[in-house]
Amino acid sequence: MIDIKFIRNNVEQVREAIRNKNEKADIVALLAIDETRRKLQFEFDNLKSRQNNVSQTIARKKKAGEDAATELKDMSTVAEEIKQISAALSASNTELEALLLTIPNIPQPEVPVGRDESANTVERIWGKPPVFTFEPKDHLEIANNNHYLDLPRGAKISGSGFPIYTGQGARLERALISFMLEFHLQKHDYEELMVPLMVNRKTMTGTGQLPKLEEDMYHVNEDDLFLIPTAEVPVTNFYADEVLSYKDIPKCFVSYTPCFRREAGSYGKDTKGLQRLHQFNKVEMVRFVEPEKSAEALEEMLCNAEAILQAFGLHYRVLNLCTGDTSFASQRTYDLEVWAPGSQKYLEVSSVSNFGEFQTRRANIRYKDSSGKVRHLHTLNGSGLATPRLMIALLETYQQADGSFKAPDVLKPWLEINLKERQL
Repeated sequence: MIDIKFIRNNVEQVREAIRNKNEKADIVALLAIDETRRKLQFEFDNLKSRQNNVSQTIARKKKAGEDAATELKDMSTVAEEIKQISAALSASNTELEALLLTIPNIPQPEVPVGRDESANTVERIWGKPPVFTFEPKDHLEIANNNHYLDLPRGAKISGSGFPIYTGQGARLERALISFMLEFHLQKHDYEELMVPLMVNRKTMTGTGQLPKLEEDMYHVNEDDLFLIPTAEVPVTNFYADEVLSYKDIPKCFVSYTPCFRREAGSYGKDTKGLQRLHQFNKVEMVRFVEPEKSAEALEEMLCNAEAILQAFGLHYRVLNLCTGDTSFASQRTYDLEVWAPGSQKYLEVSSVSNFGEFQTRRANIRYKDSSGKVRHLHTLNGSGLATPRLMIALLETYQQADGSFKAPDVLKPWLEINLKERQL
């Protein structure tokens, strides 16, 4: 959420952010409600001050044995006016809050301006595409040949977009998750959280999924709970409505969860195999940092995600997303796209974003700095990594001429039957 004072003093900048993010928000209506609310607050404060003065006069007269009938009548009038103003003020605050939730985060100056992904810029490229002495197959053919997936039975049980990993495919998926968790814990000093897979409406609103993205979420009507679209949601809300000490900052968490997305707007997009799913697995990184350190933290988290791809020896590129491709809640986002040689295209496996204080204002997450001032923290998150497209890239990169799959050396210990404690 953007501070109303910032909007009031930077109207054109906010309008530009709304345009550049392809969003729709009524700034005129918001400012009008804000003006009404401020006038009501002024009236309310004056009436409360008058009420206090009259109360003191009544108390003084009663103590002196004087008649206070006039003041008591005035008090009754003031109390009724306060009641009416209070109701109008409450309604204005509610309306203002609803309008503020429609305002996207302000992109940072480093974010290229553009309407869609065509305006994204390539920051860097790592590695080279693999070269084969045979015609490479795509991941679906490799998975089917090796009995790693059973998509038809997944569709029978739940519908399309709900894969079943079978045999060695299931073990490979589990190995990826375990490897990535331990990698971040041991090499990047994150703390692991295991979080609920269902959250309430307040929690979804805190990270910015609601109200904008409600149609993309799986919702349980009876309990008004949502299946999480990413671990970002429960992990970021871990400190909701709390005030931390600067001594406890930064906090760096990593969490594995299944993720659930209706993908309501994905009609016509590539849904072949594992490319676009309603349920998938992801290891998520989340950080809470002081405002002055969030830009540095974003670069560190990007490197953390890249380190996984480098460990697997996968060719990838880093994109700096343009305004039109940056999410509603993000100030700046990098995408990691891994090369899938069988599919002959880059596939997104991670988005790493800096949200500034956008989420902490919504979720009321603050800290007391070294001077004692209470401020909003900055939050960041990033996939480290999502498994479906990572699985695609691994299967297609490490396929053999006979159609089999040979796991990269770094994963082999995690595929052993007798798992032991390991040091990466």
